[in-house]
Amino acid sequence: MDFDLNTFLYGLATWAIPVLFAITLHEVAHGWVANKLGDSTAKMLGRLSLNPIKHVDPMGTIAVPAVLLLIGSPFLFGWAKPVPVNFRNLKNYRSDMVMVAAAGPAANLFMAVLWIILLVLFAQTIPDENIARGFMDMSQNGIMINLVLLVFNLLPIPPLDGGRVLSGLLPVSLSRYLDVIEPYGMFIVFGLLYFGVLNQIVAPIVNILADMLASLFL
Repeated sequence: MDFDLNTFLYGLATWAIPVLFAITLHEVAHGWVANKLGDSTAKMLGRLSLNPIKHVDPMGTIAVPAVLLLIGSPFLFGWAKPVPVNFRNLKNYRSDMVMVAAAGPAANLFMAVLWIILLVLFAQTIPDENIARGFMDMSQNGIMINLVLLVFNLLPIPPLDGGRVLSGLLPVSLSRYLDVIEPYGMFIVFGLLYFGVLNQIVAPIVNILADMLASLFL
């Protein structure tokens, strides 16, 4: 594969803002809902800030997305420093855990809708075709990164959000099995990524959601 610096820089420019917002607001949403439900850990540590610097993980926020972009990965994803949540402080441990875990993916869905609205606005209001194309590409990337994070994080593999949601919904006797899996969860995720299985799971769902949102807003 030939490396094209201009293509890489353009891709980086149109992906950077969507990725930072998608990952930052995902984590802030976890902390915000946890604070509302009784755990102020994230608030006390200053992690309810929209400042991306407070949430950047050098590996997950910078290195992994950049490498995936460089190698032409079919989809981009990453992660921020997890917002600390002390689930023992929640008023109703199991049901509140589900709400805290689901808050991140819900934020990504909300942002995907906002990027669709921006896409329409940029297309209709920016007269210069080249400038409009740049902002429209950024908007399309914003839609995709948020849908990817939505679907990826809802995979029922702990410690992903979907694993925590599933754990809170299952009977305690069954949720304990997820607790056993959790220390190995990210190894499972990277194994699925390495063997190409992750893309086969995530991409079709992302495409379905993208088509549904396009039919509603475009």
